[in-house]
Formats: sequence, C-alpha cells, structure tokens
Amino acid sequence: MKFSAHPLWLVGFRPFFALACLSGLSLPALWALIFTGAISMPESSFTSIQWHAHEMFFGFGWAVLGGFLLTSTKNWTNIRGYHGNALVFLAAVWLFERAGMWFEGSWPPILFRISNNLFLASIVAMVLWTLIRHRKTDSYRDNYFFLIILPLFLASKNLMLSAEYFQAGSSMAIGLFRVAFLVMLERTLSQFMKGAFQVEILRNPVLDKATKLIGLILVAESFMPPWLSAGLSLLLALLLAGRFFFWKPELAMRRLDIGIVYLGYLAIVAQLLIEFFKHNILPEWGGSLSVHVFTIGVMGMVIPSMIIRITKGHTGRKVVFDRLDLWALRIMILGFVFRVVAPQFYPSAYMHWITLAAACWFVCFAIIGWRYIPFVLQARIDGREH
Repeated sequence: MKFSAHPLWLVGFRPFFALACLSGLSLPALWALIFTGAISMPESSFTSIQWHAHEMFFGFGWAVLGGFLLTSTKNWTNIRGYHGNALVFLAAVWLFERAGMWFEGSWPPILFRISNNLFLASIVAMVLWTLIRHRKTDSYRDNYFFLIILPLFLASKNLMLSAEYFQAGSSMAIGLFRVAFLVMLERTLSQFMKGAFQVEILRNPVLDKATKLIGLILVAESFMPPWLSAGLSLLLALLLAGRFFFWKPELAMRRLDIGIVYLGYLAIVAQLLIEFFKHNILPEWGGSLSVHVFTIGVMGMVIPSMIIRITKGHTGRKVVFDRLDLWALRIMILGFVFRVVAPQFYPSAYMHWITLAAACWFVCFAIIGWRYIPFVLQARIDGREH
C-alpha cells in the first residue's frame, strides 16, 4: 500500500488526534521532570516556562484544534477535505516544530524560525482556504470567527517566544482558544443534549454573538487598560454563567461524558472571574492560576471527551463511553484537583501537586491513546471510505 493511502491519512483527526494523545501524555510529564530538576532542557534562547507554555498551546493544543478543524470544515462545507499527502506534510512539519523547540539552541536561527512557523502557517492557510472557497455551502454563518482568530495564532506563538512579550503572547493564546471553544461548545452541547436527553438548550442569536464578540475583543486583553480588560472579563463571565443555567446542567451532570464538557465551560467562567479579581480586588492573586484553570480546566476537561467521541463516531463506531473511557475522564478531573485546587490549600507541597497532575495527564492520555490510536490506523468499520 502507498504510504499516503494508509487509513491514518484519510481524515485530519486521524493523525492529529494520535499526535495529541502522544503529546498529551508526554509533554506534561516532561515538564514535571524539568520543573523538579530531574532533567535539564538543552540550551536555548527562551526559558523552560516559555517552552512549556508554547508546547501545551501550539504542540498539544494545536494537534487537537488542527485535527478538529481539518475534519469539521469538510463536513461544514460538504467537501472531501484534506487527505493523503497533505496530511503527511502537516504531520511531518508538526514534528519538525517539536524538534525545533527542543533543539533551538543548536540550530541556525533561520532554520528554527522556519520550523516554528511552517506547520501553523500551512494549516491555517489550508483551513482558511476551505472556509473562504466554499463559503456558499458552509453550514455555519458564524465561521467568520475562525477567519479572524486563526491568523492571530501566528502572532501569539511568536510573541510567546519573546522574553519581553511572553505574557502578552500567552494571554493572546488563551483568548484565541477561548473563542474557538465558545464556538465549538455552542454547537456541540446543543447536539449532545438533544441526542442524550431529547431537550433543547437556550440558543439566543444575540446572546451567542455577544459572548463570541466579547471573547474576540479579549484576545487583545494584554494591550488594554486593566480596567477595560477586567470589565470585559466580568461581563463575559456573567453572560456565560447566566446562559449556563438555561443549558440544563442538572441533566448534563447525570452523564460524565457530557457533564465533563459542562465543567470545562464553567472553567471558562472561572478563569474570566480570576482575571477580573486579579485586576481589581486581589492584584497579588492569579498568576499561573488563571492560566492553569484554562489549560487544565477547559482544555484538559473538554479535549479527552472530544477525542473519544469524534474518533468513535468518525470511524463508524457507536458513540458510547464505556467504563475505561469514563475512568480516563475521572483521572483528568483528578488532575485538575491536583494542579489547580490542592495548591491553594497546601502550597508547601507544590512540587508534589505538579508531579501528580502530570501523572494524571499521562494516565488519561495513555488510556485514550492505547484504545483509540489503533482505531485511526484502521479503515472505518462501517465500510465508508472516510
């Protein structure tokens, strides 16, 4: 069989969800070893914290977002979508970027810059081309949010590797991922609740657009006056919290596979409130807490469920979460407790909490990878091509 014709290259989620699982289990564990001094990073022009933040957003995070967008855009616009050699190229340059981030200190600067931007520039261009070229057959009118935010990820990633603008780049990355999650959660939770409980949840066009527009404005949070970013953070938190109570959480929490996505939604609210309090009431509070509420509370809660659901559904299997799937989700919730909640009560054990949280990520994604990477390596079981 020709390499590019292997089932792994049939649809975007296949290679990139596999890479997400592998990076999800390895990157936090590697960071815990670096942070505790067990191993050292090679010499580089950026700090280990910059490396960690960049890799979680643009290594792990973009493996997931890239796989999701490559798969979803073909469905939204009703086309075949990128496959074969296009996906081989994208996976190769994603790996090239990971190598560049680790060995940057020994690479010529121009080679590092190419490695660091080639994957994201390529996949953003490909997704934008799909959405723009096929806009007349696009099922979702609000996909223009992706047209706006996707190019901005390039600015964010380069700011994060600058010592002077690292915090601005990190804040921008959170803002961009927040908008992406707001768009996705509106669509998917409506479908989940209708499918699981035969109920409709509140979808008000004005409210939906307002939340995404405020989220889009907050992408530039670091460049705003503190009072403005704080006020917008509070406003968005209140709008999202108010909508949450009309999304029937009492039903959603009966099923962990849906309930954990609701917890991820609440983590968006919590992160926004932390930003508000950090600017107004407790300026010494926040710091990495805000970042980790988002990365572990939002990305960590939503993504494992998302990988399981999409992989099963798009390989022709029934979307049912079995006992081991649910245990993977419970372990990720425990990781959130270890990394975000426990250090607020027992800060003296901070190193141990980081190690335990990294272990939870490792176990969660090891389970998911062990179970679902074989699925993406095989043809669909229902006989359909892709």
